Amino acid sequence: MPCLNISTNVNLDGVDTSSILSEASSQVAKIIKKPESYVMIVLKGSVPISFGGTEQPAAYGELVSIGGLSGDVNKKLSSAIATILESKLSVPKSRFFLKFFDVKGSYFGWNGSTF
Repeated sequence: MPCLNISTNVNLDGVDTSSILSEASSQVAKIIKKPESYVMIVLKGSVPISFGGTEQPAAYGELVSIGGLSGDVNKKLSSAIATILESKLSVPKSRFFLKFFDVKGSYFGWNGSTF
């Protein structure tokens, strides 16, 4: 049910995206305390992004979850994902925004129905 969508202007050709996906999936599940079997991570590269007037490496993310989010949890998620992006894609933590959405189960489709 947690879904993390990340867009970055970094070109992902030659990047080990599998390690980014697996680390992000593991961290989201651990921090939100949801089964990793329900976690989805989407990573899009080479997206035109300007941050602070420059096109230096940057990223934007949105995390949608049915519960599990709070001020404290969101800070931990922001830190964990920013650390992954900095270490794997050289996106500085200061050039990454992450938006959080806590939604009702009836607003999240899965398996031909909703949660």
